[in-house]
Amino acid sequence: MDTELMESFKDDFSLLIEGGFIAVKQMDEASASRIFQAAQIISPESTAPKIGLGYIALNKLDLKEAAKIFQEVIDKEPENHLAQVFYGISFLFSEDKRKKGERLIREAMEKTTDPTVKNLGETALVWAEKDLKKGALPVPR
Repeated sequence: MDTELMESFKDDFSLLIEGGFIAVKQMDEASASRIFQAAQIISPESTAPKIGLGYIALNKLDLKEAAKIFQEVIDKEPENHLAQVFYGISFLFSEDKRKKGERLIREAMEKTTDPTVKNLGETALVWAEKDLKKGALPVPR
């Protein structure tokens, strides 16, 4: 694709990422996926579109796919605390992997200075304690 043309879209990258997450919240998987893929084309080195695709998988409870995607992000960016929290969340649903998920989330919360990541981690841990451990929600297999 024309490099000059792609450069003209660089300013729209963050808007695409935000739009992708909005589409996920609106349960529009097809649009969210296309938006994140477009963002990846604009900025191939960025992990943000990958996190978005992992978030789609997590929302669909496709936990293996979500974990795989978040692990790929962490392999590329070991200090990506958002990916680490999401990676941990992908393990919370499984009783035998829940402790690993909680550990990953706590580690990310200790390392980050980002209040949004800290809040996400805290919310996930409280949710796991209140709902998942008490069997209030069905757990996918």
